[in-house]
Amino acid sequence: MNSVERFLAAAHCQPADATPVWYMRQAGRCLQQYRDLREKYDILTITRTPELCAKVTLMPVEEFGVDAAVMYADIMLPLFGMDVPFSIDPGLGPIIANPLRSASAIASLKIVDPRDATPDLFEAIGMVRKELEGKTALVGFAGAPFTLASYMIEGRPSREYAYTKQMMYAEPALWKQLMDTLEEVTVRYLLAQVEAGAQLLQLFDSWAGALTRDAYASQVLPTLQAIVRRVKEHAEVPITYFATDSSHLYPLFNTLGVDVVSIDWRTPIDEAWTVLGSGVAVQGNLDPAAVLAPFDCVSSEARRVLDRVGSRPGHIFNLGHGVLPMTDPAILRELASFVHETTSRAVAEKVPAR
Repeated sequence: MNSVERFLAAAHCQPADATPVWYMRQAGRCLQQYRDLREKYDILTITRTPELCAKVTLMPVEEFGVDAAVMYADIMLPLFGMDVPFSIDPGLGPIIANPLRSASAIASLKIVDPRDATPDLFEAIGMVRKELEGKTALVGFAGAPFTLASYMIEGRPSREYAYTKQMMYAEPALWKQLMDTLEEVTVRYLLAQVEAGAQLLQLFDSWAGALTRDAYASQVLPTLQAIVRRVKEHAEVPITYFATDSSHLYPLFNTLGVDVVSIDWRTPIDEAWTVLGSGVAVQGNLDPAAVLAPFDCVSSEARRVLDRVGSRPGHIFNLGHGVLPMTDPAILRELASFVHETTSRAVAEKVPAR
């Protein structure tokens, strides 16, 4: 199998010749050539310059030997088309100077063709797909509605999401209006990525774990289900869902309709898979801090993940969250090779990976 075939097989819970590997936030962060670019350009300039975006997206494919490239983008990009000004503070995250906390602000949100709002991204996707054709899979992504809403309402990263939850509980009609708007924007954005060349999609719901199970089920889940259903009506593409610190929500994730659920490092991957059920693949879930250790420790921790998966098809190896900036790139390359070699040998021997 090539990397595309391997990745797609795993996403559909089908046997593969080895376990596919990629790393969240692999495009940059720990790579010196990326840091050199960041000395010249800010994040949004790179994401909005097709040649630079494609260059950064392709860097880890060669450096790490992974099975997928993930577009170098930011979950906030759809806000350009919604006419919501924002900036990105490298040390903090997205900043919205005028948070959306009123009915008039929500009503003013625009829904436009994403190709008009962020044409540079789709040009970059086409460039990357052409470069990788037949060799490596290409992952597109979007921020999930709750996580996008939390930035839009809070105005910056938050720990409590007080304003967001206040709207959700106290103004349910207004909250639904925002969710409906974000649903439409997200569906259009994801489908445009597929049309441009993305072969898999991931929904990042970074902050959904802050919700109770009841709140998630009633105020967030229906929107996510609608997004997945609508995308799949128009595109045959696997969709992965990722939410950190969300094990209390796992019983609901198997109703999302996604193909893959990405597991963070807090829950053993086999225990999470048992809750999710047999109809979904899993991604993960090595602790990102584990790869800061010497490789004998890294390989031991990776083997622990592989042992928990065993011979069951449908596993995509990844970290439980993004690559940490201080990670040694050589460790990530060695880790990808270790996973490939260990699991391909297990497949050949028809025994669980050990």
